Formats: sequence, structure tokens, C-alpha cells
Amino acid sequence: MSSRITHRQEIPKQPPQERIHNFKEVALGYDEERAVAEAKRCLQCPNKPCVRGCPVGIDIPAFIKEIAERDFAAAAEILREKNSLPAVCGRVCPQEEQCEKSCTLAHKSQPIAIGCLERFVADWELNKSPSHQVTRSPVKTRNPLPATRSPLSVAVIGSGPAGLTVAGELAKLGYSVVIFEALHLPGGVLTYGIPEFRLPKEIVKEEIRYLQSLSVEIKTDYVIGKIETIDGLFKRGFKAVYVAIGAGLPKFMGIDGENLIGVYSANEFLTRVNLMKAYLFPRVATPIKIGRRVGVIGGGNVALDSARTAIRLGAEEVYILYRRSAEEMPARAEEFENAREEGIKFRFLTQPIRIIGDRKRNVRAIECIRMKLGEPDTSGRRRPIPIVGSNFVIELNTVIVAIGTGANSLLPGSAPDLEVNEKGYIKVDAEGRTSKKGVFAGGDIVGGSATVIAAMGMAKRAALAIDRYIRSLRSAGAVRSETSGAVRSETSDKESGKKNFI
Repeated sequence: MSSRITHRQEIPKQPPQERIHNFKEVALGYDEERAVAEAKRCLQCPNKPCVRGCPVGIDIPAFIKEIAERDFAAAAEILREKNSLPAVCGRVCPQEEQCEKSCTLAHKSQPIAIGCLERFVADWELNKSPSHQVTRSPVKTRNPLPATRSPLSVAVIGSGPAGLTVAGELAKLGYSVVIFEALHLPGGVLTYGIPEFRLPKEIVKEEIRYLQSLSVEIKTDYVIGKIETIDGLFKRGFKAVYVAIGAGLPKFMGIDGENLIGVYSANEFLTRVNLMKAYLFPRVATPIKIGRRVGVIGGGNVALDSARTAIRLGAEEVYILYRRSAEEMPARAEEFENAREEGIKFRFLTQPIRIIGDRKRNVRAIECIRMKLGEPDTSGRRRPIPIVGSNFVIELNTVIVAIGTGANSLLPGSAPDLEVNEKGYIKVDAEGRTSKKGVFAGGDIVGGSATVIAAMGMAKRAALAIDRYIRSLRSAGAVRSETSGAVRSETSDKESGKKNFI
């Protein structure tokens, strides 16, 4: 056993002084030899503790074993059985807090680099496909796909991680699935929220092409709650609806100066850059103004994404202003280290209390107060307490507020019988059922901002619940085809005068 426990293979990265001048991916990924060497470190534990740490239940030892034996196609099959977005998860999931944390080797040396191996396999699969596109037939799995597509349709509202996952899972079960996306490109937070240097948009497009190869239909520029309501979707013949609209309403601190020129919410800032390609201005028509000195308020991944984006846009100095210490930061350790390498300056135990403007209402500075840490609060982290009289000022030209997001009320407001909690998030049970019959929900609109993989885990559970729900629709005459595995439904001519198909 001891011969197996060797050093963990480091993932190559762009040098910091190069990457701060471009939006290319920072982590370059394993080559074949590094991937095989890392896979051979795996102990192949019979009790598979790493699987218990995976929200979507990937058979991690099995796909790693295939890498060690250089059967990358088999590894891809195993990944796709449980995860419709492996190239995404391999890049942005917090494996260090999930599967890798549960790895046996984590207690002896260094855990297996499960995320890096997942990324390697997904990238290998994408690069082996024609023209680097997933235009081939869907990957063969140990659970064969239905031979025919069901006339029973499910509507999915939102094309972020939860929406894409539930669509993929239902398509694999044989349902016809239509995704309705409010923006002009699908992908949700994967497209508008996570920067190109962490998650290239071409990777997101490839994963979406894979879902489309499963016959998932995507309608963009389609705002449910305005163009159509949930009840309207049912009237059109959909048998179930899954709501995955995320939590995209930006939060502000409520301090003086937040309406000055040069203050952005992280949502607006990252959407302009990622979705609308502001970093290519003037080649694209989306400008974004960045001053010489930028302050980002917050300590999560979004705050770090904003800070690292700002420095790539030409800011000379970028500060993270965080009211707790480094130990309490919710951002991934890897992203924290990348930010430090890139010259981001961290001001811990710092609470902004006022944004100061000049005569033209442009941001000129930010006033802050120093904090100390008290007893843990409801988040489990030590509560920050202001130190009276410790005020100080930092000169800034741009302020980005990245302190979280809330639920947008547009869609829930159009469905009065859809129960929400006091914060506006949709109430669901453990399997994603809402108070409205036939409506399920998951992702950030249920519990607030969380991880990509957590949203995907919720979506997988909901997909099974949706399948069971549709099978229970006796009034629709639903039956299970023993030959194809697809659910079929047809309203008789006697009842409605026509077939109720979507």
C-alpha cells in the first residue's frame, strides 16, 4: 500500500504575470501521463468513502480505475451516468470540501485529485469528438437510453446547473424536455457568473450540446412570469414543471454612496464581462468602466471572481474588503491562492460603512471600520464586531458589491399558489416538490446561493420525483412501455378530440 501513496500531481497553471493580462483559463489541466500517475495513487477502497462525499453519486473509484488503465472512454461513460456536466464540475466544484475530503488518503497524505481527473476525462471526451463538438451520439452507459422519446413533456425554467441537470436526467429517462431561459444564451450562472479564466464558455457550450444530443430543447429570451406563466405551461400540455431560476437579485449593504457612478453589483459586473463580453470592448458593444483602484466587498467565490476580473481589465490595485478573517472566508482555497498570486490585496477584518464621491458623483474613496471577531453566529463563523473609533479611508475609483444575492420575485409572483418563505425562496420538500401540484424546484431559488454541484444534486433527486409523479397521473392514462423504458401518454379522442402531445 505504501508504494501507492506518492505525491499528488500538481495541475499546471499559467504564470501569474501572464494570466493577469488575458482571460484564458488559468488551470491548464492534466496531460495523459499526469492523469494516469494520479489515478494510480487511488487505493480503490471497497467502501468508497469518496462516493458518499459526492452530491451526485459518481462512482469515483470506478472512473479513476479506468483512467489508471488508460481506458478514458470507459471513464467518460461512468462519469456521464451520474453527471451531465463533468467538464464543468471538474473545474468549479469544491471537491476539497466534498469527495476529496472523504478520500482515505486525505488522512494519510494528500487526497486523490478527483476534480482534476474528472476534468481530464471530460476534456478528453470533448477533444476526441468531431470538430471538438459533442455531435456524436450520446455516450453509451451501463443503463441504456430509451429507444424512443416520450410524448409526455416536462418544462424546465432556467438553464443553470440545476435546470441543465434535471433536463439531462429526464431526457435519459425518455421524457421530452423543453428548457425556457430568460437570457439570450443558456447556461445560467455558468455563462454569466463564472469568469472565462475559471470556466471557458466554450466548455459550457459543449456540455449544453451534449444535452441537446439527448433531444433536450432550449428556448432562449423566454421569461416565464412575463411571456408565459406556469399555469400557461400546463395548459400547453406540459405534465410537470421544474423551476430552476437561481437567485439573481443582487444584495447591497444599504450604506451611503451605493448609488454613485462606479459602484457595481457583482451580478452586473460579471454579467457584463462574461455574458456580454465587455472585456472585448470596443469590438463588442458592451462597455465597462474600471478605475485604477478597485475595491470588492465580500469574501466568497463571487468576490474573488470580481477582483480577478478587475485586474484583468486593467486595474492597477484591487482590494478585497472582508469583515472577517481569512479563516472564515467562504471562497475556495484554490481561488484564494490564485488571487494572491495575481496581486489581489486582502484587507481582512474590514467593514465598509460609506462610499465617498466627488462633485461629479464618481466614486472617490470608501470609509471603513476595523472589526474584531466575537463568538460564532448562526453561520458557524465568528461574529465580526466593530472596533469603535477605528475608522479609516481607502482611495478607490470603483466599488463592486459581492455580498450575496436573493430571490427574484417575478416568477413566484406570477404563481400565487406557489409558496415561498420569508426571504422569497420557493418552499420544497426533500425531493423538490413545491406547494403547487406538478411543480418542482431546485438550485439557488430554493436555498439561496450555493455550489454548482449542490444544485445538481437537488436536481437529480427532483428528476426521480418528477418521474414518479408523472407515472402516478392516472387521469392522463400514463403507462410504462416495457420495450423502450419510456413513459407514454395519450389523451383519447373521445375525451379531448385530439392527442395532447407536446
